[in-house]
Amino acid sequence: MLSNVPIAALEQLFDQVPDIAFFIKDGQGRYVAVNHSLLARHGLSSKQEAIGKKPSDICSGEFGKLPSEQDKLVLRSGMPIIDHLEMQWEMPGRPVWCLTTKVPLKDDHGRTIGIVGFSRDIRTTVAPSAVPTTFARALEQFDRDLPSEASPGWLAMLAKMPNHRFARTMKLIFGLTPSQYIAKSRLGKASNLLLQTDRSISDIAQYCGYFDHSAFSRAFKKATGASPINFRRQWKGQ
Repeated sequence: MLSNVPIAALEQLFDQVPDIAFFIKDGQGRYVAVNHSLLARHGLSSKQEAIGKKPSDICSGEFGKLPSEQDKLVLRSGMPIIDHLEMQWEMPGRPVWCLTTKVPLKDDHGRTIGIVGFSRDIRTTVAPSAVPTTFARALEQFDRDLPSEASPGWLAMLAKMPNHRFARTMKLIFGLTPSQYIAKSRLGKASNLLLQTDRSISDIAQYCGYFDHSAFSRAFKKATGASPINFRRQWKGQ
């Protein structure tokens, strides 16, 4: 049940924010709350047209399938999706690039019971034609696998873009250099695994693409001010 979530207050807050599609979903990935921006994106006239439905119910094809598949992953794994670059369809029929974040809602026993998130429209600063689809696919592959060999040049090659254009596009969208994005993705995934799983530090380091435990610990402490083990103890109360 999502009864303890201040749904009405959040909905009212995000109704005032343009270019951000806000939503809360239940444990089946069905909309419980949406804002006006999400309605406008899908050409809906009332919130009741979305409530109780999944993204695939209100948007056809891949543009509806992708968010529904993301929801299944978050609900199954209990892990968030942060700043995922993707193309969405905005009525009356034009694609827009968005950065989507989805965070699991959990009950008092740690069970995932829903999702809260938003999709931030980046069209105000970046035209859709300025972002090749290969750019988004390269980031998706990197974020999924976090390979240890990934570097700015490796990402640019994967995106089939010259290094300077890849770096410029990265800066326009995320405000980060490619190196900063790589570090952010690795450490973001690591911090989530430290807090939400009991996997060993060495296992997390390897999973997130670090060559060894010590390299991971140095990078993590530099970014957060705490070693991985102290970070886990502090935030999990161990």
